[in-house]
Amino acid sequence: MQSTLIRRKFLFIFKYAVNCLIVIYFFYWLAHGNLLSDYSKVNAQVINDSALTLNSVYSGFLNPTGIAFLNDSANNILVIEKSGNVKLIRDGIIQPNPVLSFNVDSQNEHGLLGIDTLQKNGISHVYLYLTEKILDPTNKTSESLRNRVYGLQFDNYTASLGNKTLLLDLPSTIPPFHVGGKIMIGKDENLYAVIGDLTPLDQNRSKLQNVKNGSEPNYTGSIFRINPSNGSALDDNPFVDIDVPNLDKTYSYGIRNSFGLTFDPITGTIWDTENGPAHNDELNIVYPGFNSGWREVMGPIHQTWLNRQSENASIDNFVQFPNSYYSDPQISWLTTIGVTDIEFINSSLLGKEYQNNIFVGDYKNGDLYFFKVNGDRTGLDLTDHLIDTEKKRMKHVIGTGFGGISDIKSGPDQKIYLVDYKKGEVFTIS
Repeated sequence: MQSTLIRRKFLFIFKYAVNCLIVIYFFYWLAHGNLLSDYSKVNAQVINDSALTLNSVYSGFLNPTGIAFLNDSANNILVIEKSGNVKLIRDGIIQPNPVLSFNVDSQNEHGLLGIDTLQKNGISHVYLYLTEKILDPTNKTSESLRNRVYGLQFDNYTASLGNKTLLLDLPSTIPPFHVGGKIMIGKDENLYAVIGDLTPLDQNRSKLQNVKNGSEPNYTGSIFRINPSNGSALDDNPFVDIDVPNLDKTYSYGIRNSFGLTFDPITGTIWDTENGPAHNDELNIVYPGFNSGWREVMGPIHQTWLNRQSENASIDNFVQFPNSYYSDPQISWLTTIGVTDIEFINSSLLGKEYQNNIFVGDYKNGDLYFFKVNGDRTGLDLTDHLIDTEKKRMKHVIGTGFGGISDIKSGPDQKIYLVDYKKGEVFTIS
């Protein structure tokens, strides 16, 4: 009997204590806001313009690296995952099974990395960049790796990808670094693809890395421009007629690594981002024949302190193929941000201030940057082209709290789509 009374008293005291905690929590919530809500806002995504709206529209992806649209209404969307899956979003619903899965190597910077589409003659063409595992037909346990660009066609009725065509067959190395991976269909409806130098080491360097005694061009550190139907070189490519091997498909070279490629929707001019070693991430205008300067220089060539890549950096030390040229970056981040994608805001939905100007993403901070183009669209509307302080960096930041932006695209619905690699989400800005 006594033990029963003790248990009842204990339960009464326990319930009373719990109720007191609930009341305390309730009044704290009234004064300071919901604790759980505050917790969820840690690293929440924010756009620093009250006129713009940010929404998380799709989630649940595993390391998504790119997004592309299959029609003019944004009803059919493809999202690629680094592991090799191509996912379909149809009428706002992520389909449970991939429309296609590739046998990729996904170590470090390898994987399924780039996607774009072209609607032509009623056909949805899809282009993909990936690091593919190639089985040796004579030895099933032996594999080799190649960085490849494929063209496919999307069948809307069966929701499938077929008619696969190999367009670019590029080298790959171990360790798996600096493979680039961005592709795009330009304003000229040709296909552009970027690959890095494939190595963080001073080995296997070629003339494409501005090493005068290096090997002959080997399809590294370059932007390629090809016919999207068959992968052939284009007659007006800058190096198509010069007497140097392996350059006919090359549009630009001297690139360390890049996760960003776009074109100006008004002029068609190509822009890219480039990743520096421990300094000087870059944003560049890429005219035909552009030599970005690596491995001789990263950042403005006139710099005279430690961020200069070479003690005697000079254009005279570059490998200068006929029709090539060098120009300084439009902007450089002295402290690297892990710059990723770049996109012209090809939309009127965000307002005149943003239309036909530029968004840039980063991986290190999870930030989104905004830049205006100058009047004749030959550069950025800036007087200072070097970001060498945190204050200068934040001046250009318009969005924060993302895990790591891997892709930015202007959607056919006029919204801007952001792909968050770490969070596995797709956001829209409108």
